[in-house]
Amino acid sequence: MKKIISIALSLMLAVGLLAACEPAGTPATGTATPAAPADGMPELVIGLFQPATGANGAGGRQESLGTIFAHYRHPYVDIAGVTHRVRVEQVDNQSSTAHGPAAAAELVARGIHIVLGSYGSAVSMASSDVFRDAGLTAIGVSCTNPGVTRGNDFYFRVCFLDPFQGQVLASLARNTLNADTVYVLSLLGDDYSQGLSHFFIEQFESLGGTAIQENFPEGTSDFSGFMTNARAAGAQAIFAPTSSEAAALIIDAAHVTGLGADVPLLAGDTWDSPQVLDAATGRNVSVMVTTFYQEGGAPEWDRDFKAWLNANPTQLANNGGSDVIAGFTAMGYDAYMVTLDILQRSGVAYPFDQAAIRQATWATSFYGPVAGLIEFDENGDARRDTAFVKSIDTEAGEWVFYAAQRL
Repeated sequence: MKKIISIALSLMLAVGLLAACEPAGTPATGTATPAAPADGMPELVIGLFQPATGANGAGGRQESLGTIFAHYRHPYVDIAGVTHRVRVEQVDNQSSTAHGPAAAAELVARGIHIVLGSYGSAVSMASSDVFRDAGLTAIGVSCTNPGVTRGNDFYFRVCFLDPFQGQVLASLARNTLNADTVYVLSLLGDDYSQGLSHFFIEQFESLGGTAIQENFPEGTSDFSGFMTNARAAGAQAIFAPTSSEAAALIIDAAHVTGLGADVPLLAGDTWDSPQVLDAATGRNVSVMVTTFYQEGGAPEWDRDFKAWLNANPTQLANNGGSDVIAGFTAMGYDAYMVTLDILQRSGVAYPFDQAAIRQATWATSFYGPVAGLIEFDENGDARRDTAFVKSIDTEAGEWVFYAAQRL
């Protein structure tokens, strides 16, 4: 493995300020045809497949905000010389692999032309065949498990993957924090939690460290026993790739059991959340996470998004009552923008051609206004080699940029 190197924050800021392609859009066939609007303007219908409730509800709502803001700014698109109205249809997949396929089928029945989502790899994987069988192209926003696109030529994604994220975090723990032993706490049966833990452990042990893994069942509300186990194991860091809801409970337990800042809590993209920031503020803990975007990378976008968010109490509540920007919110914005670009490049106006959409998707080379270049490899995965690492200033209640790291 190549040694991880830090990239100056100034580079990240420069990336965020590079000019982006103007959006555009186009839908697909193989689904129900939506009724024509009364004014006769053709519509592009984007299906937003996200959790609004359940274990990943907070993250799903925040990811959706990025897409909804993009739609607010870009509600129309010209395709093949014809102006189309963009409409977003959203369903709640309830963070559930059991309910996800039914929610996906509901979107298909609404006559959508392309899909965005889901936050949560497990529900994306459980529902992917529904979109494939309907002939719809789906674009994952922050679902990082490799299985999302594996074996499905209709599913793409704009985020980095867990094998990369796991290596970055393991190298951070071993080479930067100098941890010899890490306690890994994972959600039993969850594809994201188990998958990222696997890649972290594999890399950490290859670097000569010792990883001790323990699983917790869904619904666990008290993590103090696990923190006690971590201390007994002599852990010098704790890695916990969990939902933001579980993260808040883990942070509380780490504080109450006295692990303090001497045993850092490490996590992946799901901990990049205002809820996690709130949970850690005023607590004697150390938190470090990897994420897709760091505030300051696109300052004008940051300013405009915060103004939009603060103007509507419901939107602000869906962001956890805070205007702190999570990485997956930024990715939700870029996913909408690249979708319009893809559909415009397909060159076919309403009622659209799914084969043309998918062909245009494979040929994507688009500079996302927030998170940078989006291109897809032979698996439909984004070619991303950089993760942003940030920590929490628990006294100020702020995220602090640590490094932009790549392999």
